[in-house]
Amino acid sequence: MRHNVTGYVKNLCDGKVELVLEGPVDEVQNVIEAVKERMGDYIRRVEELDMPATGEFAYFSIRHC
Repeated sequence: MRHNVTGYVKNLCDGKVELVLEGPVDEVQNVIEAVKERMGDYIRRVEELDMPATGEFAYFSIRHC
């Protein structure tokens, strides 16, 4: 991936997509903006939660429901 983030993206069984990111704030925002730019036509609603990083992710991955 082009961005310095860890975490995952996951297609949920109800059709929603969950994106969990950890990294420098500017990098996280860059990823969010890139997703909105590329996938904006498919996004109906965005919910953002700002929480402390857990450090549990060693890399960025794609998960499945």
